[in-house]
Amino acid sequence: MPANNKFKRLCSGRDYIADNYLETFSLIDAAKSSFMSAFHFSRAFKETYGETPNEFLIKLRIEKAKQMLVTENYSVSEVCERVGYVSLGSFSSLFLKHVGLPPTSYRRTLWKLSSEPFRYPSQVIPVCYAFRFVNKPVNRAISEK
Repeated sequence: MPANNKFKRLCSGRDYIADNYLETFSLIDAAKSSFMSAFHFSRAFKETYGETPNEFLIKLRIEKAKQMLVTENYSVSEVCERVGYVSLGSFSSLFLKHVGLPPTSYRRTLWKLSSEPFRYPSQVIPVCYAFRFVNKPVNRAISEK
């Protein structure tokens, strides 16, 4: 199979996972969307993206949860459900493993840093990204030398 065709099919499977992250994950369904067997899809996905389809799904759900914990006023249980997890225990342990803080501590830490409720604190935004919008030198002492 040509590499370009294989990559397009893998992208289709990855898009399927991203579009259906709230549903119970089915490797077979993701593989079908790529027109591959489950085994071949899983192996090719890991080879191409450096992570398994399930690892991709977990990372996606955790990123969505991080955003919701800071920008929404949902309880941790509600966030857990809204990102596709059924078990609060599983969600909390995965969140701790990937982020380094339990969901509640993550929320409290970022809310303390923020000057406005339900906004990401400016300290979390990378300087190189913020610089594009501010158009000011990041550190005047460095820029004046």
